[in-house]
Amino acid sequence: MSEALTELIAAETARDIPVPVRAFTAALAEETNGETAAVLFYGSNLRTGDLDGVLDFYVLIDDLKAWRGSTTATMANRMLPPNVEYREYETGRLSLRAKVAVMTPRQFAAATRFTSYDTTIWARFSQPSAIAWVRNESERANVVSLLAGAVTTAARWAALLGPERGAAGDYWRALYAATYAAELRVERNSRSDEIVAHAIDRYTRLLEPAWQTARIEFTHEVSDLRPQFSPGERKRARHAWTARRLFGKPLNIARLMKAAFTFKGGAAYLAWKIERHTKTPLDLTPWQKRHPILAAPRVLWRLWRQNLLH
Repeated sequence: MSEALTELIAAETARDIPVPVRAFTAALAEETNGETAAVLFYGSNLRTGDLDGVLDFYVLIDDLKAWRGSTTATMANRMLPPNVEYREYETGRLSLRAKVAVMTPRQFAAATRFTSYDTTIWARFSQPSAIAWVRNESERANVVSLLAGAVTTAARWAALLGPERGAAGDYWRALYAATYAAELRVERNSRSDEIVAHAIDRYTRLLEPAWQTARIEFTHEVSDLRPQFSPGERKRARHAWTARRLFGKPLNIARLMKAAFTFKGGAAYLAWKIERHTKTPLDLTPWQKRHPILAAPRVLWRLWRQNLLH
């Protein structure tokens, strides 16, 4: 691992984050009786500093059985990580809400390798994140290494999928456009541009040390970078990416199906989300509370019939 890349990731993940977020993540960590290695904070709220809406956390735990939940949910998380749930936290007069994803460091490492067919986690964590809670400094170093691995995988694919030569931002934009196309997501075509533009200096600083870590030879002329690949290497890479793109949407669908039975707190999340947008309290049946994702289409249809959705 490039020392320069490790230092950049270590500095980024040690950024100051709001005290209520630290309290929230500490409370999550305490639930596992010492089994939590770290809690990562990422997403739009990290970028903006806004505590409204839904925060995004990843909890890395040593043993999936340490996380509260059914045996079925634990088995599902072993087969198709991560499990995701909705949580709320009261601190003073402030109410925080978050989507909480749970997996082990070993699962995280596997999902961020270049050979992984799952593009979602390394793509997500090649973007800015912070270590909101960590068990000790040794674990901090381990998590920094995991995140540097995600950035390295992303940068390697950026080199293979991006232009033959261009500015650093050109490679990252090409990468995120490709990952969004591989996932089952509704995003504007400009989303990859927005992600890179928000922190262009950061992406520029990371690319070269990440390429060095990935052992990619490249030339640097003024503002242009040019990774050194043969036509055959690029062709093989594009075939490999096609396989990942074809795999991506079925994988997302499988996760949605799993979430229908393992997404804890989904009823509260659904009710809060709809009430926030429609200004109308939502009364759910007992079955709808137990199966919020399965119930969502019927609930949304009811709201549409009441002219509460437009």
